[in-house]
Amino acid sequence: MNKTEQAVAMLQGMIERGELPPGAMLSERTIVELIGLGRTPIREAIQRLAPSYMIRIHPSRGIEIPSITVEDQLSRLEVRRAVEVLAVELACKRATSAQRAAMRSLASRLEGRFTLQEYTDTIRETHALILEAAGNRYLGSLMLPLQGLSRRFWIVHAHEEQGDIERGRDLHREILTAIADGNAEAAGDASRALNDYLVGFALEVVARQASR
Repeated sequence: MNKTEQAVAMLQGMIERGELPPGAMLSERTIVELIGLGRTPIREAIQRLAPSYMIRIHPSRGIEIPSITVEDQLSRLEVRRAVEVLAVELACKRATSAQRAAMRSLASRLEGRFTLQEYTDTIRETHALILEAAGNRYLGSLMLPLQGLSRRFWIVHAHEEQGDIERGRDLHREILTAIADGNAEAAGDASRALNDYLVGFALEVVARQASR
């Protein structure tokens, strides 16, 4: 991983975890100081993250961390639903024996308990493995930004953290197991079930906000 890739991963992680809160306006210099890498990789990271809506560049004002809305999350999930079903179905057809073994191993790991950080790291690994097995380089440009923004919404609004982790963990384990078995129907059903959970989670956020 080169310095630009490190900067992208670190900046995206800070945004997802809420360490850079929604609505914050930062200078490039501040981001350089926070991450501890040089100006060039930070500038390149900013340019990479802007098209995915993870950040918003204002030439005269700085770098904005966009707000998080339920409406945006539901719109993302509409697109993510279709793209992820395609990805898991392709992975069922194309995964190598080594990739299927890696999925079984990761599915076994997903039987345990996780901290929030451990869980999000493991889910990134899950998504990367599915993308690799799907064997279509264009899927990543669609899936990864949608997953990153969806994950950010989930992290910020997790109400019963351990219960939400366990629900997401179980659903991802079902997806991995179905792909490892080469069962495209089960993998598609599991992917849609994960999306249904995330939509329900977003609607619960609306209900909680309305009751305040």
